[in-house]
Amino acid sequence: MRSLVPLCLAVVAFVAGCATAPPAPARVNNRIYVANESGNSVTVVDATSHDVVKTVALAVKGAHDLALTRDGRTLFVSNLLSGELAVIDTATFTVTATVPTGNRCHSIALTNDEKQAWIVNIGENNMSVIDVPKLRVLGTIPVGKLPGHVRFSRDGRFAYVTSQEDGRLLVVDTTNHQVVRSVAVGKLPHYIVIGPDGRYLWGGATGERHVYVIDTTTNARIATIDVGPKPQHITFGVRGMFGPFAYVAVEDANEVVVIDARPGEMKVVDRISVAGKPSGIHASPEGGRVYVTLQGTDELAVIDTGTHRVMTKVRVGLKPVGIAVAP
Repeated sequence: MRSLVPLCLAVVAFVAGCATAPPAPARVNNRIYVANESGNSVTVVDATSHDVVKTVALAVKGAHDLALTRDGRTLFVSNLLSGELAVIDTATFTVTATVPTGNRCHSIALTNDEKQAWIVNIGENNMSVIDVPKLRVLGTIPVGKLPGHVRFSRDGRFAYVTSQEDGRLLVVDTTNHQVVRSVAVGKLPHYIVIGPDGRYLWGGATGERHVYVIDTTTNARIATIDVGPKPQHITFGVRGMFGPFAYVAVEDANEVVVIDARPGEMKVVDRISVAGKPSGIHASPEGGRVYVTLQGTDELAVIDTGTHRVMTKVRVGLKPVGIAVAP
């Protein structure tokens, strides 16, 4: 009779190998993250069902802005009242670290290589530079009065930061951390974002009624577009084969204003009514949905870019502001 010992040993080895194999990483895609400033929390929403998956409570205060790594596994949260940056592991929904950055820590941008996070501190008129792997402050960069948001050029050569009290956009050389240009853009410039082609930077003059566009190859303003009172955040989407379009949350008009973002056009083409003081706005990765936080009603509105209709609203936390979207 043929011996069963080799077969048994093979089975045991196979089972042992299976037992020691590392578990598959948790899926973290297809999510919307919302920072709830007065709720001191982050709400996680499923981007397909629009169900709330989790609310992550924070021990720090004033969750305001969000930055998500490209792999979707680490979420950074600025906390305006505590002056601290919270770091969330999105696979487990746990806060893994908090880093003090400065008074009224406001907005976040990751460098293109994701090795650093630059944090705007409104109360100190500077930006803190964070070493992401070590989660420690490397230093600070003085900027204008009441700085707002920071973004990087596509090539990483420049950082752009708004100086709200001065009404200017500052251009910072990332190699030496010096301000190399200052551009007048209007009263209380707040939010800024790089457009989909990487060439144009868009921002809103929150103290006025307009959006401005900067050509990052020359750092000169090329367009000013009237959208309505108190423009806030800006994102970009498409309508089927057409686009890109800029979607602007206009707080005091209770509207999302749609701009044809193509060079040579840059004009308002539609207005979408959204009650509740819209603030944060972000598009889905493919550009077919736009997500808007409504501070006045504590909701997230979901807009279909094909029809420009509000598909649904999701109850989130108190005073939702910043949004991040995982592909």
